[in-house]
Amino acid sequence: MIQTVNLTRCFGDLTAVDHLTLEIQHGEIFGLVGPDGAGKTTTLRMLCGLLDPTEGRATVAGYDVLRDAEAVKDRIGYMAQRFGLYVDLTVEENMVFYADLFGISDAERDGLMSQLLKMTRLEPFRNRAAGKLSGGMKQKLALMCTLLHHPQILFLDEPTNGVDPVSRRDFWAILYQLVKDGMTVLITTAYLDEAERCNRVGLLHQGRLVRCDPPETLKTRLEEVCYQVQAPDRRAVRELLERSPGVVSVEPAGATLHLFLSPSATSVEALQKACAAEGFASVSFIPIVPSLEDVFIALIRKAGVDGLEGQGRSRPPDGTLSRESPRLYKMTENGVAVEVKDLVKRFGDFYAVDHISFEVSRGEIFGFLGPNGAGKSTTIRMLCGLLSPTGGQATVGGFDIATQAETLRSHIGYMSQKFSLYDDLSVEENIDFFSGIYRVPREQRRERKEYVLRMAGLQDRRSSMTRILPGGWKQRLALGCAILHQPPILFLDEPTSGVDPIARRGFWSLIYQLSDAGHTIFVSTHYMDEAEYCHRLALMYRGKIIALGTPPALKKQLQSHALMNLDSSDPLESMKTLEKQEGVLDVAVFGGGLHVTVQDPETAGPHIRQALAGRGIRIRRLESIQPSMEDVFVAVIEEEERKSP
Repeated sequence: MIQTVNLTRCFGDLTAVDHLTLEIQHGEIFGLVGPDGAGKTTTLRMLCGLLDPTEGRATVAGYDVLRDAEAVKDRIGYMAQRFGLYVDLTVEENMVFYADLFGISDAERDGLMSQLLKMTRLEPFRNRAAGKLSGGMKQKLALMCTLLHHPQILFLDEPTNGVDPVSRRDFWAILYQLVKDGMTVLITTAYLDEAERCNRVGLLHQGRLVRCDPPETLKTRLEEVCYQVQAPDRRAVRELLERSPGVVSVEPAGATLHLFLSPSATSVEALQKACAAEGFASVSFIPIVPSLEDVFIALIRKAGVDGLEGQGRSRPPDGTLSRESPRLYKMTENGVAVEVKDLVKRFGDFYAVDHISFEVSRGEIFGFLGPNGAGKSTTIRMLCGLLSPTGGQATVGGFDIATQAETLRSHIGYMSQKFSLYDDLSVEENIDFFSGIYRVPREQRRERKEYVLRMAGLQDRRSSMTRILPGGWKQRLALGCAILHQPPILFLDEPTSGVDPIARRGFWSLIYQLSDAGHTIFVSTHYMDEAEYCHRLALMYRGKIIALGTPPALKKQLQSHALMNLDSSDPLESMKTLEKQEGVLDVAVFGGGLHVTVQDPETAGPHIRQALAGRGIRIRRLESIQPSMEDVFVAVIEEEERKSP
């Protein structure tokens, strides 16, 4: 369905896509992954006929993208990162508009719209303005508009960025159905658990195809041996292991560490003894099959060693921050940095934030989770003095958010979802601008600027226009600008949305260093592995806090039921079959398989095997597992939805 031969695209001296040769078969879900700036979006735009290649050729559905561009466009659906919706039109009006663009007759349109609304569960919202939909609903609406003309091939450019786990699971269930009905899908994604759901994955790095294989094959070709390390003090143990001979890398992975050893490395027993000698006797090493994210990071690391770091691109930062301490201002005596009591924000009759209360301690990393539209960003904007509360009280760093908002704003750092940068300014000009806004003393501005440039790894790109930076670099620049004035409290609203795993892990390394230096970090995120890095979490739903506690404490909420991981030959059919199975409480897409919540795994296991065998479905793996934070998130939200009228 898709074939490229030496497909290349240059922008001046920059080669964005470098002689890409690739074949994608009919009915395949093909995932294109890679770091920010790897060339994923440029590749999709060339295949959709929106951008001419510099050299090479490509055919889509049998048509040349240059000579037969119109024929290509009639046979594809393209969902860009910005969705292309009209916010003032309703769900139905957006669909009618796109149906008219595609020349679909009224008779065909009505039946097709009803079918799509039912498939996406948006029928109750057909008369709601698109601008008032949650992120997950907008995502589904954009997909419906893309599907109206029955495309043979669907191009999706990071469609789930900034979307909560419940909505992402729903979205993938729809994709499975589309592929089962004969569609071919090419998807780019920053979520490596989503890449595990693809039939094959192509890894791009600086425009070149580094590897292309099924996810399971990619995992088996990793040269290093992988272990999961459980330790009470992850950061200290990580630093110790990184100094040990034979250790290739140690990467954070949720509540644990993933250790990569060269085949000729010293034994794990020797590493355990080294840990015990340093006072870490309870560290455990468990051999595991690496995740696709582990493989991604290992391959990118190897590609960098093999010389793919060229083309004049900046290297990522080394993660080292200076230990300068933040100014602590008027913290309360008991060390509380943020105190919220019965806080309310109402827009007309709608409660965006509905009487919430919590505290955040000085130096704590406090995670804020919740579905799109739950009220997280509204809460953060109130705590930053950017939005007046309707009721209740809150203090941040000792300042009242209602009566001292202007003073408060100069004492905090705020990094919004859009990064708060000015695209038409250079990197250096953005830093200079924010130095002035935050009133950094003139004699300190040069030193602070160099500090931010080092932290962001942008010393060689200080004159580059901000708009051309990949997402991960913009992210680090935005963080640097937010801490120019050394604020004691830092608010980060989905700061890692859409950036690749390497950038995200580097970013969290910086967050930990800021926390160690005394900064209080208040962060919202849709990445559930990031939630594991927080000291405590609050889960919001429909304006209320429905769960609050440490990650281990929240996981205990699922201990009344058992969780099983299922890897089968047909995930969609497995899900449909098991949803009707007695003893099965819930089935959800997770990575490349399914997570099945059951009452009793010993009795449920044989019944699951029998039910799937009766449908001709082959089981590759079925095992009991401990719940992840994503399982907790989905279970708590679904329980709340069952309670709702």
